[in-house]
Amino acid sequence: MDLRQLRYFIALNEHRSFVRAADAMGITQPAFSRSIQGLEQEFGCVLVDRGNKDLRPTPEGQVVLQHALSLVQGAALLSAEVTQMTKLDAGEVHFGCGPAPAVKLVPDAVAQFINAHPKVRTCFQVDNWEKLSRALIREEIEFFIADIRHFESDPNFQTQPLTPKRGVFFCRPGHPLLAKESLSTNDMFDFPLAATLIPPGIRKLLANLSGRIDFSPTIETEHFPALVKVVLQSNAIGVGTEEAFIEDVAKGSLVLLHWRNLPQNLESMNARCGIVSRTGFRLSPAARAMIETLVAVDRQDVSVAV
Repeated sequence: MDLRQLRYFIALNEHRSFVRAADAMGITQPAFSRSIQGLEQEFGCVLVDRGNKDLRPTPEGQVVLQHALSLVQGAALLSAEVTQMTKLDAGEVHFGCGPAPAVKLVPDAVAQFINAHPKVRTCFQVDNWEKLSRALIREEIEFFIADIRHFESDPNFQTQPLTPKRGVFFCRPGHPLLAKESLSTNDMFDFPLAATLIPPGIRKLLANLSGRIDFSPTIETEHFPALVKVVLQSNAIGVGTEEAFIEDVAKGSLVLLHWRNLPQNLESMNARCGIVSRTGFRLSPAARAMIETLVAVDRQDVSVAV
């Protein structure tokens, strides 16, 4: 018995005719019939009711057919996966990322990935870590890139750290706060705050430093370009990771704010960026290749910065 014989038997069941099935498989009818007979001899029973004009499988044939379908499909999946692992000239990858990685890391990595694997369909969605984790659980994506602090201790998730991203505060040139010689986090709350979804730990830290129990940003969006435009045209104070706005700061279109009661290098203010996937779920070859690319690009960015 081999896969070829099983494929012929499946074709016979589909076409219910030796002539049509042989034609569909691209061989002569006598050769096709001999193959089915050889399969029957191997199992020691009749697999096809030739007395029935529909050539229906016998009870034994029905059992063989069920296993044949599974084996042929499994062989096809095996072949496709090995091909993707060695060539990645097919398939697709779906993943997610937070708004900060979407500014530079993810576009740079996707560009490198499609240059190396142009035939792989690549789809990524940008959202906050809460919504991305739900998408991961629903198997809409295979992994996502975001702050990993919420997932490290959860056995349902597997995390792979990337370079931490420094959290910063920024405003437009000419903002009223810039006229003050020294600023505290209390001053920050005199103006609207514009931010992405702030991790609970960072939110609690800022609230405690300012004598508050908690707070919510006045403007919340996962779209960084929109957030920047709001800050540029208002007295809102923006909150985000430095790499997302470093070009705007260098050009002078945005100004960084520093609070005297908040150390500049406070580690808890950093976004602990990383890759999150589900524990026990095997990633596709395309997803594994994309993660390798993300890690490589992240390391390149660190070496350039140093």
